[in-house]
Parts: sequence; C-alpha cells; structure tokens
Amino acid sequence: MKPFMDNDFLLNTETAKELYHNVAKKLPIIDYHCHVSPKEIFEDKKFNNIFEIWLSGDHYKWRIMRSNGVSEHYITGDADQREKFQKFAEALPKAIGNPMYHWCHLELKNYFGFDGVLNGDTAEEVWNLAKDKLQNSSLSVRDIIKRSNVAFIGTTDDPIDTLEWHKKIAEDDTFDTIVAPTFRPDKALNIEKSGWIDYIATLSNVTNVKIESLASLKQALKMRIDYFDS
Repeated sequence: MKPFMDNDFLLNTETAKELYHNVAKKLPIIDYHCHVSPKEIFEDKKFNNIFEIWLSGDHYKWRIMRSNGVSEHYITGDADQREKFQKFAEALPKAIGNPMYHWCHLELKNYFGFDGVLNGDTAEEVWNLAKDKLQNSSLSVRDIIKRSNVAFIGTTDDPIDTLEWHKKIAEDDTFDTIVAPTFRPDKALNIEKSGWIDYIATLSNVTNVKIESLASLKQALKMRIDYFDS
C-alpha cells in the first residue's frame, strides 16, 4: 500500500512527478499572505514547543477544534499548552479530506521528521519529538524561512501599525528574504463589532484626520496606504 505522506504525495502521474521534482520543488516561495509576526522575524524567535508554533494563533486549527465541539477552554482559554495540543490532536482525524489535515502532516514530516499520523494516541510522541527539535535544532523563525526557500513574505498588518519591525528587517543585511507589509483594514470595516468606535478614534489620532463620514474614513485609510507604500 502506498504510504500516506511519501515524496510523491498527491503526484499521481509521471508528468506530475516530473513537473514537481524537477521544476516546482526548486523554485523559491513567494508568500503573499503570511501571519508570521515581523517582530518575531526580526528577533529570530525560537519556539519552546509545537503549541507555540502551531496553535497559539492559528485560527484555522481553532476552527477544526470548534467544529468538533472542543470547549473554548482548550482553544483560547486557560488550559495548559499540552492539554490544548492534545485536544487538537484528537480533533484532527475528523478533518481527513480537509487541506488542514494534509498541511499538518506535511509539516510534521518535513520539519520534525515524523512519518506517522497525528491523533490522540500519538500526541505525546509528537509533542516530545517537536519539543526536542524546536529546542535543540535550527528551527528558529529565520531558519524555517530559509529552509523553506522563501524569497518574499507579505505579512498581515493593520492600517495603524507603525511598521517599525519591517524597517528593522529591511536594514538587516544578514537576512535576504524580503519582508513587506500588507495592508489589511478589517478592523476599520467591521462596523458591527464592539471595538469599532475605539479603533476609529485611534486611526483618527494616527492620521490626524477627524473621521466623521465615509469620505474622511477613506481619506484616513488612503493616508495609511501611502505610508505602507513608502
């Protein structure tokens, strides 16, 4: 029986294998939408365990857990990190057929050398393996980026962000990957959410524009787009 996650995963024809292994695999990654923190890139953060690198802020993984009835206590609540990872591992098998299932196992194979299947029974093994790799191997943020052959990263940034970490990265000659800000104005548009008025007040202070109409809101956002562009 063909292994689930071998080197020809999803490559079902000889043409597919030729195109991937001899062409696509060697190409650099241009990542237009990334949630890695520019601060963590600049500081070259090292992670203590797989929770920190996988579950601390990944809303796609949270969605898998919520969809399968996991209590919020184990998602964004105050359960300990090992417990949260256990609950994710128990929920993941229910996502077979979802890209998340593939992504997780590709990451476990390529970065942690785990060829098995993550579930509730293997969670302890994976936790310990990942902890050892993260603490004792070259798996810092920059190392992972370089190892993945990423040439460009577009981070996800709020209009009021100072972009200070992007400036520091741009001035760092030791790091070759381009890290550029990406304008994501969700908070300015989510008028139905409880913190919207406070957010608009902050945007007004940052731009020195009195926001009292759609036109003035657009003016303020345009100013921040120009700032991002600069």
